[in-house]
Amino acid sequence: MPRHRRTSVPRWCGYPKRVTFPVVGMVGGGQLARMTHEAGIPLGIKFKLLSDTPQDSAAQVVSEVVIGDYRDLDTLRDFARGCDVITFDHEHVPTEHLRALEADGIPVRPGPDALVHAQDKGVMRARLDAIGAPSPRHRIVADAADAEAFASEVGGFPIILKTVRGGYDGKGVWFVRSPEDARDPFLAGVPVLAEEKVDFTRELAANIVRSPHGQAVAYPVVESRQVDGVCDTVIAPAPDLSEELSGQAQELALRIARELGVVGHLAVELFETADGRILVNELAMRPHNSGHWTQDGAITSQFANHVRAVLDLPLGDPRPRAPWTVMCNVLGGDYPDMYSAYLHCMARDPQLKIHMYGKDVKPGRKVGHVNTYGDDLDEVLERARHAAGYLRGTITE
Repeated sequence: MPRHRRTSVPRWCGYPKRVTFPVVGMVGGGQLARMTHEAGIPLGIKFKLLSDTPQDSAAQVVSEVVIGDYRDLDTLRDFARGCDVITFDHEHVPTEHLRALEADGIPVRPGPDALVHAQDKGVMRARLDAIGAPSPRHRIVADAADAEAFASEVGGFPIILKTVRGGYDGKGVWFVRSPEDARDPFLAGVPVLAEEKVDFTRELAANIVRSPHGQAVAYPVVESRQVDGVCDTVIAPAPDLSEELSGQAQELALRIARELGVVGHLAVELFETADGRILVNELAMRPHNSGHWTQDGAITSQFANHVRAVLDLPLGDPRPRAPWTVMCNVLGGDYPDMYSAYLHCMARDPQLKIHMYGKDVKPGRKVGHVNTYGDDLDEVLERARHAAGYLRGTITE
């Protein structure tokens, strides 16, 4: 039998004449980095991690860990040596540092010109306006009096105030019902974005992945249910979402990624309004909580496709494996011994998928998530909610 020998590397892979597997440098040691690393293991991809502490979620499982401050340029430069590409599990690395890495010849994905739109809500809103993406009415406000003036422009209180940088999981966001409520957001001395209070029926998320040469894939649009500003449940696909509106959401996310030059995973958080429109709420340029269902519910997970994208490899199939998949976050409660709860959860539901992050259990902290899937949505929802509640200790039977 003749032996076949590969004499060249395909042009699309972006690594001509490579004889070793590439090294992905991941900035940030949280659970997103942990799960992205896991997705790269079957591909033989090597990971190098810049983490705040050795106890961080990803630092517990990645073999090559550098402990340091991502806000320090010299630390970033030292970390980037030996990496073929730099990516992130958060959006907080200063853009000027990323430009310096690019000037050093290190691919940064997503790059600073894209990432700034996930870092700064004011920049994001201005850019979305420029490309005609539908958004809530908004503007930067200078003080509480200016916020009151904005409220008059949009039909009165309540309004939403957000610090332009640094907010997540409800932090840095205020639901403002009166001029008196509008004072606190300005105490930090950072710019504040005012947005109209949208009359929405639910929150959706459109997750897409885009590679450097422009290939892109779109996952089914999901419904994201929040509790106290934190994602609690994700249903894939979003129930009772019309094919037309689902297509609009996917096309909008793909267009935003193209216009902003995003490489890697992009989550576009959306409001579905009472009058049947979609409006952009937030952008995240990294794997996202609304995409965790893809680990067990899609042919190719968001994490695996993010790895493929930043390395400019062909992207994987985003289609779902089952009619319904539900993800429920596991939050810390007053019951720290979650491991002993596995026996009940696994025995009750052998198809249940549990993903834990290696974090100390603290009330309200995201310490893991569960995925369930199947043909009947009500049954799949009940299984996920029971498992997440039992692990937390709010359900005891």
